[in-house]
Amino acid sequence: MPRQQRAPGRCPGLPSPACSWLCFPKAPFFPADPGAVRQICCKRGCLAVVKTDGTVGVWHSAEKAGGQSREPRHIKLKKNVKVEAVDCETSHLLILSSKGELSEHSLALQNVKSKPRHLTELRGKWIIQLACGDHHSMALSKGGQLFTWGQNEYGQLGVGREMSSAREPQLVQALEGIPLAKIAAGGSHSMAVSLSGSVYSWGKNAFGQLGLGHTEDRFLPTYVNALEHKKTVFVSCGGEHTAVLSKDGLVCTFGAGCHGQLGHNSTCNELYPRFVAELFGARVSQVACGRWHTLVYVPDLEDVYSFGSGSEGQLGNRSKSDQLIPLPIKLRKKGRRFNQEASASKEQIKVIAGDNQSIVISLKEKNSYANLNQALARVGEEETDKWVSNLDPNQWQNIKRNIKLIFSLTACLNGSFLKKSQDEHFRTSQEAAGINMSALLLFSDKMAKNPKVLTGVMDAVKKLVQSLNSSATSPEALRVFVIIPIIIRTQDLCSDSPLKQLARAIQFLQPEGKQTLESLWSNLDFPFFKDLVDNYQRLSSIMLSSFIKQRGSLKPEYLTEVISWPFQILQMLYKVNCRTGFRIQEKNFYVPEVKEMLLLPKFNPTQNIEQVQEIFMSKFNEIKFALRVFTQIPCVLDMEAKIQLHDLNRCFLYFEYSWPYFGVFTEVSVSRQNLVQDTWMFLRSMQDINFQHFLKVCFYGEPGIDDGGLSQEFFTILTRELCAPEAQIFRHFEESHLIWFSSQVPAQEDIYFLIGNIFGMALYNMKIAAFPFPLALFKKMVDIPLTLEDLKELCPIEGRCLQALLDEQYDDIIESMMLDFTVMKEERGSKVSVELKENGANIPVMKYNRTEYVDAYVNYVFNDSIKEQFNDFMRGFVRGSPTKHWNMFFPAELRVVLLGRTEYNWERLEENAKYNGYEKSDETIRNFWVVFHGLPEEKKMDFLAFLTGTNRVPSQGMESFVFTIEDAGKENPDLWYPEASTCLHSLSLPRYSSQDVLQEMFLFVLEHYEKFGLA
Repeated sequence: MPRQQRAPGRCPGLPSPACSWLCFPKAPFFPADPGAVRQICCKRGCLAVVKTDGTVGVWHSAEKAGGQSREPRHIKLKKNVKVEAVDCETSHLLILSSKGELSEHSLALQNVKSKPRHLTELRGKWIIQLACGDHHSMALSKGGQLFTWGQNEYGQLGVGREMSSAREPQLVQALEGIPLAKIAAGGSHSMAVSLSGSVYSWGKNAFGQLGLGHTEDRFLPTYVNALEHKKTVFVSCGGEHTAVLSKDGLVCTFGAGCHGQLGHNSTCNELYPRFVAELFGARVSQVACGRWHTLVYVPDLEDVYSFGSGSEGQLGNRSKSDQLIPLPIKLRKKGRRFNQEASASKEQIKVIAGDNQSIVISLKEKNSYANLNQALARVGEEETDKWVSNLDPNQWQNIKRNIKLIFSLTACLNGSFLKKSQDEHFRTSQEAAGINMSALLLFSDKMAKNPKVLTGVMDAVKKLVQSLNSSATSPEALRVFVIIPIIIRTQDLCSDSPLKQLARAIQFLQPEGKQTLESLWSNLDFPFFKDLVDNYQRLSSIMLSSFIKQRGSLKPEYLTEVISWPFQILQMLYKVNCRTGFRIQEKNFYVPEVKEMLLLPKFNPTQNIEQVQEIFMSKFNEIKFALRVFTQIPCVLDMEAKIQLHDLNRCFLYFEYSWPYFGVFTEVSVSRQNLVQDTWMFLRSMQDINFQHFLKVCFYGEPGIDDGGLSQEFFTILTRELCAPEAQIFRHFEESHLIWFSSQVPAQEDIYFLIGNIFGMALYNMKIAAFPFPLALFKKMVDIPLTLEDLKELCPIEGRCLQALLDEQYDDIIESMMLDFTVMKEERGSKVSVELKENGANIPVMKYNRTEYVDAYVNYVFNDSIKEQFNDFMRGFVRGSPTKHWNMFFPAELRVVLLGRTEYNWERLEENAKYNGYEKSDETIRNFWVVFHGLPEEKKMDFLAFLTGTNRVPSQGMESFVFTIEDAGKENPDLWYPEASTCLHSLSLPRYSSQDVLQEMFLFVLEHYEKFGLA
């Protein structure tokens, strides 16, 4: 703290020792009754004083008055309207009335009688704060909107580069929705502080007065990162420097320092905000910037400090030299300090800094200085209770106006419900919205008890959500997206709910805004996040049901333009759920109506072909739109719906490439003896267009027709041969019985590209290719990072060892493992060391870096070591499966779709069985099921493969498997051989088959299983 100076002397420039003014330098023009002052503004050689009677007196300096009389010019507004505040720029004086209206008055002496200009553009806005620079003005409304006008050479209006000046007030759209607490204007720069302490700057920056760390001008408001979480509550601007004040009484200054006006014992400029070290330990309550000097007031010490230019004596130290550090002004009269007298009489001390002027004023509390920092309209607990409990109809109109103002303007709502305990709202960021959720819930509950208040709030909110700012990126501006769902939580959801319009507004946010909103969501308490998911899920369901009912009168485009909005929000929430570990089950995101939406129409036999075509084409277009929408939001689909969507997608693609010749197939002829070689030859000769058609397989020398069974058999046999250890294509892990790519297979060979082809073709043709891959492959396919848990599945031994390393508590044990950042790999029959990071062989694994080592190890196994092999595989997969939306499947779902299931429910198989020529009660059928259920588990699986081409269950489960038993029409079962139609999953049985006959039938099938190529 600077040493306090004391010097005798009476107050300069005051008419009597008992007055309440101190002015530096001495000013010969003052109001006759200084005790009747409401506000003072001294700029550009003028002194404007707002009196308590609501009038304004304006004095000009001798230089500006040109030697004329120094009698004040008096300005009075119309009858019954008082002046609330004033500020001035070079040529104009702005006057704010007690009704929140602005007028502009000329300061030129020759235009004393000129008519003032009323800023009609701001009529109805209720202005609460003013700020003037040299040639520009700012006004903040009660609704939180900031308006600027004047010159814009340096961007000081904050509206972009397009206009060089503006006579009419312009809305600063970049700050729309941010609840502002204070605005300030410098010579050619502007500043604003939000209720949560965020600071924004724009305009001229030649000396770093914007605090951004550089000297480039800014034409739009820019967030001052260096002041983040500093609890800034006030800002003042000098000609080319800035001072900010924190709630804790700390002062930061930045910009031009040529006269020491920054207080850093230096004349250097500061590009970043820097604390005034000389004021450490003091709790500053006021700061005011003149053109080249700065004043601060420390109430605990009852001192006003000054620093900067003293050329006119404005520092109050009886000297005209510059002052580089804060020193107290000599405030003494008749043996008593001026501020001690004020303190004793409980008067208020105010400091005002003009261009080259300093004023200290003491006012009694009952005649308190005008509140130049009026706050925007907000919801408070007292206001809520007043609204809900007020039964006086005479007060309702006023309450209704307040509700409309607060809930129809974003800044007001964003400034409400702040979490003020322990100043938490000052920590607002992407990680914290700064909202008092308890207060918000309480407000919602109270509001629901008063229908009039509830209706007023809902009407205002509906208006608000239709005008939300799509360019908002600040957490403070995006609070509204968290607040509104809670406010309307008690309302029944419908297709016209504000939640729908809120979803639309979210969709129109810029990517940065969406990212910030997702961060705010991710830091919500679980119940609030769960409610958000539930509400959007129910809204999606309601809107889709309504669309389905009206599908005849609504165009398909309506699906993408309107209905997709809440679905898109669900997808965003699902991503947040995955990242944060909220662990909301996937079923909570499902919208069951999607499956109904994707159903193809059923045709009436009485309809003619033209009617059928018309219905089909309308449905065709509708489903095409549905495909486009729902493939982008897979979280709303359960696996059954995704399979349905995938099936439709591939069918439409097939029709598109086959039109007008349906029935075009890609036919593959292979021999069982040379299946792999024949397949590779076929794939290498195929054109990309051939993959668009469905597959038909023919085995040389066999009469079978592929109705689905032969192609499944093809994939089953091919998978078995490629995965055999002797094929030496994959790495085999004995403990897990899983496979992985081998780095030993040369990348220049196309084996993995061809295997990718097979995998893709299986998906496109809805077949099972049971390569025993771990979940890691399917996570890589959809670009999800892999972890140690994935390695544990593939190689449990290595996974357990690495987990033990992570769990070890003692440093010496970790050191004794003698690990470094290398891994051994086989290469041409020998093992070589591979570094996991640069110079890894010389970096021992210690406790502090073991997590990095494990991550690097996992990354090497799953990524670096097989990078080219996997890339080949994916190129082949994309070629083999031309549908572009296969990645709508989650990794676990994709594995099930491609590899099938191994959970068997044979009782369900019997329940689902259908009969052609038989009844369920027939003896042959009863005998069949007795014999079947008596088979060992592996024999049942073999028989399933005989019927379908694979012993795996389709992804939909055994519930979806329909098995038909047909009457073979043979009286003598001894002359019958088993026959299966795998396309229809049917089996022909002769009549009067006893249990012995059926037992022999099963033995025949199972003993000759290898003959069918599936063993």
